Amino acid sequence: MIRRMLCAVVSALLAVSAIHGEEMAAIEGQVLLVQTGEPVAGATVIVLETGASTIADRQGTFEFKGLRPGRYHLHAHIENALQGASEAIEVDSEGTAQAQLLLAFPTQNTQITVSATGRTESAFEAFQSTHSLTSIELARAEKIAASLGEVLGTEPGTGIAQRGFGPGSSRPVIRGFDGDRVLIMADGLRTGSISSNSGDHAETFNPLSFDRIEVVKGPATLLYGSNAMGGVVNAVSGHAGFVSHPDGLQGYIQGSAGTGNALAGGAAGFDYARGPWRVWGGGNGLRTGDYSTPTGVIENSRTRSENGYGGFGWFGERGFVSVGVRANDAKYGNPFAGEFHSHDHHEEDEHHHEGEEAEDEHAEHEHEEEEHEEEEHEEELRIDLAMRQLAYQVNWGLRGLGPALESFVMKLAYTTYQHEEIEFEGDQRRIGTRFDNDQVVYRGVFEQNQRGPLTGRFGFWGMERDYSAAGEEALAPPIDQQSFALFALEEFDFERVKLQFGGRLETTRYDPAFAERARGHDHDHHGEEGEEHHEEGEEHHAGAEEEDHHEEAVPDAIPRRFTGASAAAGFQADLWSGGAFVANYSHSYRAPALEELYNLGPHVGTLIYEVGDPGLRPERGNGIDLSLRQQAVRVNGEVNFFYYDFRNFVFPFATGEEEDGLPVVNFVQRDSRFTGAEARLGIGLHQAMRLNLGMDVVDARATLTRTPLPRIPPLRGRVGIEYRRRGLSIRPELVMAARQDRTFDLETPTEGYAVVDLRASYTIPTRGAIHQFSVNVFNVGDQLYRNHVSFIKDLAPEIGRGVRFSYMVRFF
Repeated sequence: MIRRMLCAVVSALLAVSAIHGEEMAAIEGQVLLVQTGEPVAGATVIVLETGASTIADRQGTFEFKGLRPGRYHLHAHIENALQGASEAIEVDSEGTAQAQLLLAFPTQNTQITVSATGRTESAFEAFQSTHSLTSIELARAEKIAASLGEVLGTEPGTGIAQRGFGPGSSRPVIRGFDGDRVLIMADGLRTGSISSNSGDHAETFNPLSFDRIEVVKGPATLLYGSNAMGGVVNAVSGHAGFVSHPDGLQGYIQGSAGTGNALAGGAAGFDYARGPWRVWGGGNGLRTGDYSTPTGVIENSRTRSENGYGGFGWFGERGFVSVGVRANDAKYGNPFAGEFHSHDHHEEDEHHHEGEEAEDEHAEHEHEEEEHEEEEHEEELRIDLAMRQLAYQVNWGLRGLGPALESFVMKLAYTTYQHEEIEFEGDQRRIGTRFDNDQVVYRGVFEQNQRGPLTGRFGFWGMERDYSAAGEEALAPPIDQQSFALFALEEFDFERVKLQFGGRLETTRYDPAFAERARGHDHDHHGEEGEEHHEEGEEHHAGAEEEDHHEEAVPDAIPRRFTGASAAAGFQADLWSGGAFVANYSHSYRAPALEELYNLGPHVGTLIYEVGDPGLRPERGNGIDLSLRQQAVRVNGEVNFFYYDFRNFVFPFATGEEEDGLPVVNFVQRDSRFTGAEARLGIGLHQAMRLNLGMDVVDARATLTRTPLPRIPPLRGRVGIEYRRRGLSIRPELVMAARQDRTFDLETPTEGYAVVDLRASYTIPTRGAIHQFSVNVFNVGDQLYRNHVSFIKDLAPEIGRGVRFSYMVRFF
């Protein structure tokens, strides 16, 4: 399928003639630093109307060619450390407009996004609600963390929380949606990890190896996937599209250290350009120890990760091609999982010996062996998780394709992923379960030329995935998954009013390797050993006096195919200067995830006995998002309201029964609805001081019974003060959460809390570099509190008081 699609695309592109027609205009100018009047090299300059961007050279100069006559706005920044925007510029036919952009330390952050619609635009102008962090922000002490969820989920007001089974496996929860409903991507393509499968699986990449992390909230189904109902998290580099780069060397060096969990890390990277050719590379590493809480140290919560990347590319005026590779290696502890494993292993030994006691000649010997193994199981059992990932990506594009098409960009990635759950008991080391996930994913996007008020893009996407697991937690048979989609997104810009329409048609097919679903047994040994085990199970069942309810017939792992359409419509209107109202309606379609269909057995990652249903129907949802935005020097902010109504919403339902010492949870479907709001507000109290407020809340329930759905974040809020004077920024902040007692069956409530953090940074810009020193004193009062979305919240509170330091230099 991939070869046929690529051949068709190449043939289509070869048939398109070069661009002809009207004479074009241009914009040229220079970027200067307000305080000194010196040129600023390496500043990113963006034409907001077209999304075109370039990088200022060593003299701070820049140029845009091929513009149609009209009115344009320019935005310039350096990683949000310095920023500013010009006045509107009128460009005449066959003329060159002159612009001068003056950069200064920002009093507010003007966020830029490429993930919302596929082209560069400001977050204020995007139809979707977005949140982004630049590489400078990601290098601050408060953002240096062991996992992606901890990086993104600590700011109430964004709608992003964090879940996990300890710090190493934390993953973002967006508007109450978790797992398969939050899509994690790198440069617009799925990362190939299995972090969505389970609470103890982590995302592998390090945010410092990217230029920016962007979060698009709401049903972002049109451009990236029908499963992204909660939203997408996209790590963006500068190597997967049409980008400019001045000749010479750019790069960064970063180091960090902290208390509370013995954190230590470092990162470095470079990007060298000569003419149209670029080469880049880098690496980073981070280690933490067991973290401390007001009640003591959480054993086996340490983490370690190493990441490396590199590539090269050719970036010309009319086209580009780039090749890159990323290698990720991580190992982290799984707190408290060993306690269940010890209990589970002991029960297996007991059942085994009870079957053997029927032989009188060995009864005494088996009894002694049982006692000996009981003593062994009293030794400490530790569970670690190790992940290795290798991702290759090829990107290429052409532009100036003709009167109708501006450009075409094709991305193709091949990823191999391996995940091992390792058990340590005394001097013994064994692999309990091993997961393998190989993935090929591709995405092609055609960008249309603007015709009057109309602009847009359309394309195709596909994925082939080979998933398998072997060992104690091999809950599903090997699965071959294939997906393909067509999508389009069109916009009408009438200046004060904008309209957006889009749709996506997607098909997904699951093909299990075999029909029988085993309960936690090694699926790689399904042949003769599986038959032998089945016979032993029948003998044991025949001799048993009591019949276990799970010995009943289990539905086969049947092949499934899902095909459905998603659609959206948006309206945006300027209410006043710097104020806008945005409304979106969306219809979403999601095929059930692999684990929801086929899992069966004890799952330590979620501390439940999972029972998937191969007969699940697709989810269908209708959603409304309303947003009111203000962007001004004195007051800026955003208020979002959302309502999603789902048919056949899939979620884990606790039956009240137990199996292998764990509560039995079935994946079931109920009509459900999500209602919530987010608010962020920045108020200028003084030229050097701002008040920052944030709040988010979500309520999710089954529609018929009004039963709350599991692991929904509580009402959260924050109050912060930011003091800025030139490069100095001091940001004390109070983070609060209400008591969460709207809980699902067998889920315990979580008490509210208030935690004080103190953050500060000092930025020193020079002509060719930016230095940033930052410090974060977290949980200043050493408050005991728990994260409601954590799988181990009843066993482990969050980290206590500590301090973290970071230094970064980016040179241009």
